[in-house]
Amino acid sequence: MNASLEQMDVGMRVDPFLRPQTSLRNKLGRVAWAVVYALLFRLSPRPLHAWRAFLLRCFGAKVGPHVHVYPGARIWAPWNLVCDECSSIADEAVVYNVAAVRLGSHAIVSQQAYLCTATHDLDDPSFPMVATPITVGRYAWICARACVLPGVTVSDGAVLGLASVAASDLEEWCVYAGMPAKRLRERKRHTRFSP
Repeated sequence: MNASLEQMDVGMRVDPFLRPQTSLRNKLGRVAWAVVYALLFRLSPRPLHAWRAFLLRCFGAKVGPHVHVYPGARIWAPWNLVCDECSSIADEAVVYNVAAVRLGSHAIVSQQAYLCTATHDLDDPSFPMVATPITVGRYAWICARACVLPGVTVSDGAVLGLASVAASDLEEWCVYAGMPAKRLRERKRHTRFSP
């Protein structure tokens, strides 16, 4: 008798894998954003950057002047996005911003690049989501198919090369490539870009 009661008790417990990782408000916001993205953002003509910036602002993004977010760019949560002036996010780039993503002035995120702010604690049996912000500095460039992992800062002027993975912070005005990304050389600093 006791064994069957214990089995019922175990069966009635909630599996930690089934616990929600985000709030109901967050989920509802993402559903609303998905509808707006599908009908108004994704289908907008390429030159209508101001229109897409307006839509992002409507969902809480902080978007500076002359920002170019292309219609094929995927933004998970606009309310966790800050784009300073003249920054850009190309078609097919993915910004998985469970935590904040900040693009500095003139920062570029190229085609099919992936900015990932979240992972899971693989040592915890409940496998909880862990989210940490990403910062892409002024005049930095995330090249096509490159990936920036949670908590990484891509400093001002840094370049993350084609299909590279940034697992740790990138120094200012340096070029990185590889998996994981390694520093290759310094990038020439232009006086007009210096602080």
